[in-house]
Amino acid sequence: MYQTITSKEKFILYLKILVPILITQVGLFAMNFLDIMMSGRAGATDLAGVAIGSSLWIPVYTGLSGILLAVTPIVAQLIGGKKQHEIAYTVMQAVYLSIIIAIIVFIIGFFTLQPLVNAMDLEVRVHEIAYDYLIALSIGIIPLFIYTVLRSFMDALGETKMTMWITLTSLPINAILNYLLIFGKFGFPKLGGVGAGYATAITYWVILFITILIIQKQISFSQYNVFARFYAISVKKWKELLVIGVPIGLAIFFETSIFSAVTLLMSEYDTITIAAHQIALNFASFLYMIPLSISMALTICVGFEVGAKRTVDAKQYSIIGIGLALLLAIVTGIILFLYRDIIATIYSTDQAVIPLAQHFLLYAIFFQLSDAVGQPIQGALRGYKDVNISLILSLISFWVIGLPLGYVLAQYTSLDAFGYWIGLSSGLAVGAILLFVRLYLVQRNFHTIELLKGK
Repeated sequence: MYQTITSKEKFILYLKILVPILITQVGLFAMNFLDIMMSGRAGATDLAGVAIGSSLWIPVYTGLSGILLAVTPIVAQLIGGKKQHEIAYTVMQAVYLSIIIAIIVFIIGFFTLQPLVNAMDLEVRVHEIAYDYLIALSIGIIPLFIYTVLRSFMDALGETKMTMWITLTSLPINAILNYLLIFGKFGFPKLGGVGAGYATAITYWVILFITILIIQKQISFSQYNVFARFYAISVKKWKELLVIGVPIGLAIFFETSIFSAVTLLMSEYDTITIAAHQIALNFASFLYMIPLSISMALTICVGFEVGAKRTVDAKQYSIIGIGLALLLAIVTGIILFLYRDIIATIYSTDQAVIPLAQHFLLYAIFFQLSDAVGQPIQGALRGYKDVNISLILSLISFWVIGLPLGYVLAQYTSLDAFGYWIGLSSGLAVGAILLFVRLYLVQRNFHTIELLKGK
């Protein structure tokens, strides 16, 4: 990161940071996409099982890893405030915390996974695949969480290209392992959808080892001596990370877990409907990578400027990010509308699933438009370390407005399963409006404080 003067300079720097983040996020999502797509080629049952297992895992991962994203605004503000000597200590404390979080996930999952899957009214084979897929995936939890910390450190320095190359390197490995383990090629066992879980877990370990090697060898990272010494565990530093990270993680969890709740509620429908819904959900999650990446880039840029006490510059970055998100949402919405038939056939060859999936994809358009506003604003607020109100607004948007409205529409109108999508889109739109108001108030407050200090 470096200081910029004009709006053009800011836009160019923002794109330099954003584009690698977007490619990285798409790459990470591609692992989940490959799991579902390649499992779909093994059969509708494998598709449904992996999709359900994935829908249960994603909110857990995104919510808990969201806690670790606190590293980004903290390190960004340390860089902006010229406190580089504190970075290694902060990163290593976050690594320790990530391991503890992973262990807690193991323990809770051991006791709750089976009852949770049993609570879903699934066909026997779909139930087995979903459960075994999650067990296989759990092998990669520890490296995935540690990588999240190290990636946040690298991104906060503005070195987003490096994490992009790490992810792109791992994608072919994931695809090959999927091919070998799902379909049983070259002497490997034919595991169907469950094989996708093992393939992804192994890939997470590969990503971690590559990242550690780069941080040790590349001068732009090695100068911070992240692994140079062993630091004692600091409860004080953990508290700082958790105070910022927990609201971030919970806000993300409230958004992603709502789809798991919908999946549970939709278990009353047949396998064809569930598979079609999951296709639309998976592609909507793919489009979500755009506003999410814009959000992450805004956290870095805004955090850097706030740390340097340049609040006007921080506000300019916010405008750039939100405006870009809206423009891209309109473009992707048009693409989704025009090519929804092609999108559906990418996921499945089942002629009963494809037309229903196309219908679900129409509702995904409205969802991603609302997300284009809400996510970038949350990213800007994280740059200010303002996270608690975002948490409350996420809770209200999805669990107070979105899910209850969706349930009513699905159960008491002719919309059926499509009612859930309308409800969630409505909740997200309300949340985006409230978040915009919050950002305005935070920016005004920071600017006022800066003016008073100037006097």
